[in-house]
Amino acid sequence: MSEQSIKTEQSLRGHFLIATPYLGDPQFHGGVIYMCEHSEDGALGLMVNRPLEVTLGEILNQLDMDSDGVTDPVYSGGPVQIERGFVLHDSSAHWQNTASIDDSVQLTTSRDILTAIAASEGPGHYLVMLGYAGWGEGQLEAELASNAWLTCPATPDLLFDTPWTQRYSAVLKRIGVDLNQLSETVGHA
Repeated sequence: MSEQSIKTEQSLRGHFLIATPYLGDPQFHGGVIYMCEHSEDGALGLMVNRPLEVTLGEILNQLDMDSDGVTDPVYSGGPVQIERGFVLHDSSAHWQNTASIDDSVQLTTSRDILTAIAASEGPGHYLVMLGYAGWGEGQLEAELASNAWLTCPATPDLLFDTPWTQRYSAVLKRIGVDLNQLSETVGHA
Protein backbone atom coordinates (compact mmCIF):
# COMPACT_ATOMS: atom_id res chain seq x y z
CA MET A 1 0.00 0.00 0.00
CA SER A 2 1.46 3.35 -0.97
CA GLU A 3 1.60 6.24 1.47
CA GLN A 4 -0.83 8.17 -0.70
CA SER A 5 -3.52 5.50 -0.37
CA ILE A 6 -3.45 5.46 3.46
CA LYS A 7 -6.53 7.19 4.80
CA THR A 8 -5.96 9.91 7.35
CA GLU A 9 -9.39 9.51 8.96
CA GLN A 10 -9.19 9.06 12.70
CA SER A 11 -10.39 5.81 14.18
CA LEU A 12 -13.28 6.06 16.61
CA ARG A 13 -11.98 3.14 18.65
CA GLY A 14 -12.39 4.04 22.32
CA HIS A 15 -15.06 6.67 21.56
CA PHE A 16 -18.78 6.84 22.12
CA LEU A 17 -21.27 7.10 19.30
CA ILE A 18 -24.38 8.95 20.41
CA ALA A 19 -27.54 8.43 18.36
CA THR A 20 -29.14 11.63 17.09
CA PRO A 21 -32.77 12.07 16.04
CA TYR A 22 -31.51 11.92 12.41
CA LEU A 23 -30.69 8.21 12.81
CA GLY A 24 -33.42 6.32 11.00
CA ASP A 25 -32.99 3.00 12.85
CA PRO A 26 -35.30 2.87 15.91
CA GLN A 27 -33.16 0.09 17.47
CA PHE A 28 -30.60 2.75 18.31
CA HIS A 29 -32.89 5.62 19.36
CA GLY A 30 -31.31 7.21 22.45
CA GLY A 31 -28.38 4.82 22.19
CA VAL A 32 -24.81 5.23 23.39
CA ILE A 33 -22.37 2.86 21.73
CA TYR A 34 -18.82 2.23 22.91
CA MET A 35 -16.62 1.67 19.86
CA CYS A 36 -14.36 -1.38 20.17
CA GLU A 37 -13.04 -1.37 16.60
CA HIS A 38 -13.09 1.06 13.70
CA SER A 39 -11.01 0.75 10.57
CA GLU A 40 -11.42 1.18 6.83
CA ASP A 41 -12.84 -2.38 6.79
CA GLY A 42 -15.73 -1.59 9.15
CA ALA A 43 -16.59 -1.04 12.78
CA LEU A 44 -17.83 -2.85 15.88
CA GLY A 45 -19.39 -1.28 18.94
CA LEU A 46 -21.41 -2.19 22.02
CA MET A 47 -24.48 -0.31 23.21
CA VAL A 48 -23.98 0.53 26.87
CA ASN A 49 -27.33 2.00 27.88
CA ARG A 50 -29.97 -0.53 26.87
CA PRO A 51 -30.43 -3.18 29.62
CA LEU A 52 -32.21 -6.41 28.82
CA GLU A 53 -34.83 -7.96 31.06
CA VAL A 54 -32.30 -10.43 32.43
CA THR A 55 -29.65 -10.06 35.12
CA LEU A 56 -26.11 -11.34 35.03
CA GLY A 57 -27.04 -13.68 37.88
CA GLU A 58 -29.68 -15.32 35.69
CA ILE A 59 -27.16 -15.75 32.87
CA LEU A 60 -24.60 -17.23 35.27
CA ASN A 61 -27.22 -19.68 36.60
CA GLN A 62 -28.02 -20.74 33.01
CA LEU A 63 -24.30 -21.45 32.58
CA ASP A 64 -24.31 -23.58 35.77
CA MET A 65 -22.25 -21.02 37.66
CA ASP A 66 -23.07 -19.97 41.20
CA SER A 67 -24.34 -16.40 40.86
CA ASP A 68 -24.61 -15.77 44.63
CA GLY A 69 -26.72 -12.65 44.36
CA VAL A 70 -25.20 -11.08 41.23
CA THR A 71 -27.84 -8.60 40.09
CA ASP A 72 -25.90 -6.54 37.53
CA PRO A 73 -27.84 -5.78 34.35
CA VAL A 74 -27.01 -7.38 31.03
CA TYR A 75 -27.18 -4.96 28.12
CA SER A 76 -28.27 -5.35 24.54
CA GLY A 77 -24.96 -4.65 22.85
CA GLY A 78 -26.66 -4.43 19.47
CA PRO A 79 -28.73 -6.39 16.98
CA VAL A 80 -25.95 -8.59 15.56
CA GLN A 81 -25.32 -12.08 17.01
CA ILE A 82 -27.52 -11.48 20.04
CA GLU A 83 -26.54 -14.82 21.55
CA ARG A 84 -22.86 -13.82 21.70
CA GLY A 85 -21.56 -12.39 24.98
CA PHE A 86 -19.12 -9.54 25.49
CA VAL A 87 -17.62 -8.07 28.66
CA LEU A 88 -16.22 -4.54 28.64
CA HIS A 89 -14.05 -4.08 31.71
CA ASP A 90 -11.23 -2.16 33.31
CA SER A 91 -7.68 -3.18 32.56
CA SER A 92 -7.00 -4.78 35.95
CA ALA A 93 -6.46 -8.30 34.54
CA HIS A 94 -6.47 -10.41 31.36
CA TRP A 95 -8.51 -13.47 30.62
CA GLN A 96 -8.27 -16.12 27.93
CA ASN A 97 -9.72 -14.00 25.11
CA THR A 98 -9.06 -10.36 26.04
CA ALA A 99 -8.30 -7.48 23.70
CA SER A 100 -7.21 -4.03 24.85
CA ILE A 101 -9.32 -1.22 23.44
CA ASP A 102 -7.18 1.48 25.04
CA ASP A 103 -5.08 1.90 28.20
CA SER A 104 -8.07 1.67 30.53
CA VAL A 105 -10.67 -0.54 28.80
CA GLN A 106 -10.54 -4.14 27.63
CA LEU A 107 -12.97 -6.45 25.89
CA THR A 108 -13.22 -10.13 26.82
CA THR A 109 -15.32 -12.75 25.06
CA SER A 110 -14.26 -15.91 26.91
CA ARG A 111 -16.20 -17.72 29.61
CA ASP A 112 -13.39 -17.51 32.17
CA ILE A 113 -14.19 -13.87 32.97
CA LEU A 114 -17.76 -14.88 33.87
CA THR A 115 -16.37 -17.60 36.14
CA ALA A 116 -14.19 -14.98 37.83
CA ILE A 117 -17.12 -12.56 38.20
CA ALA A 118 -19.28 -15.33 39.70
CA ALA A 119 -16.51 -16.04 42.24
CA SER A 120 -16.13 -12.31 43.05
CA GLU A 121 -12.67 -12.41 41.45
CA GLY A 122 -13.54 -10.47 38.29
CA PRO A 123 -12.56 -6.97 37.25
CA GLY A 124 -13.49 -4.05 39.47
CA HIS A 125 -15.59 -2.44 36.73
CA TYR A 126 -17.40 -4.28 33.98
CA LEU A 127 -20.44 -4.26 31.70
CA VAL A 128 -21.86 -7.43 30.14
CA MET A 129 -23.55 -7.32 26.73
CA LEU A 130 -25.30 -9.76 24.42
CA GLY A 131 -24.92 -8.91 20.74
CA TYR A 132 -23.10 -6.05 19.08
CA ALA A 133 -23.54 -3.25 16.59
CA GLY A 134 -21.59 -3.66 13.36
CA TRP A 135 -20.92 -1.63 10.25
CA GLY A 136 -19.46 -2.72 6.93
CA GLU A 137 -16.82 -0.85 4.98
CA GLY A 138 -17.78 2.83 4.68
CA GLN A 139 -21.20 2.35 6.32
CA LEU A 140 -20.42 4.15 9.58
CA GLU A 141 -18.70 6.99 7.72
CA ALA A 142 -21.86 7.48 5.62
CA GLU A 143 -24.02 7.54 8.76
CA LEU A 144 -21.67 10.06 10.38
CA ALA A 145 -21.83 12.24 7.27
CA SER A 146 -25.64 12.22 7.45
CA ASN A 147 -25.56 13.41 11.09
CA ALA A 148 -26.94 10.12 12.42
CA TRP A 149 -24.31 9.99 15.18
CA LEU A 150 -22.36 12.35 17.39
CA THR A 151 -18.99 11.24 18.74
CA CYS A 152 -17.25 11.75 22.05
CA PRO A 153 -14.00 10.35 23.44
CA ALA A 154 -14.98 7.73 26.01
CA THR A 155 -13.76 7.87 29.57
CA PRO A 156 -13.89 5.12 32.20
CA ASP A 157 -16.09 7.27 34.46
CA LEU A 158 -18.74 7.72 31.76
CA LEU A 159 -18.53 4.04 30.81
CA PHE A 160 -18.41 2.37 34.22
CA ASP A 161 -19.41 4.89 36.90
CA THR A 162 -22.34 6.71 35.27
CA PRO A 163 -25.66 4.89 35.79
CA TRP A 164 -27.03 3.51 32.51
CA THR A 165 -30.11 5.74 32.81
CA GLN A 166 -27.86 8.81 32.71
CA ARG A 167 -25.22 7.79 30.13
CA TYR A 168 -26.97 9.36 27.12
CA SER A 169 -27.42 12.76 28.76
CA ALA A 170 -24.00 12.62 30.47
CA VAL A 171 -22.18 11.95 27.19
CA LEU A 172 -24.13 14.72 25.44
CA LYS A 173 -23.27 17.07 28.30
CA ARG A 174 -19.59 16.12 28.02
CA ILE A 175 -19.56 17.37 24.42
CA GLY A 176 -21.69 20.41 25.19
CA VAL A 177 -24.87 19.33 23.40
CA ASP A 178 -28.29 20.13 24.85
CA LEU A 179 -30.70 17.28 24.10
CA ASN A 180 -33.52 19.80 23.76
CA GLN A 181 -31.68 21.43 20.85
CA LEU A 182 -31.67 18.22 18.81
CA SER A 183 -34.76 17.73 16.70
CA GLU A 184 -35.93 15.07 14.31
CA THR A 185 -36.59 17.55 11.53
CA VAL A 186 -34.57 20.27 9.92
CA GLY A 187 -36.18 23.66 10.12
CA HIS A 188 -35.89 26.39 7.51
CA ALA A 189 -35.94 30.10 8.30
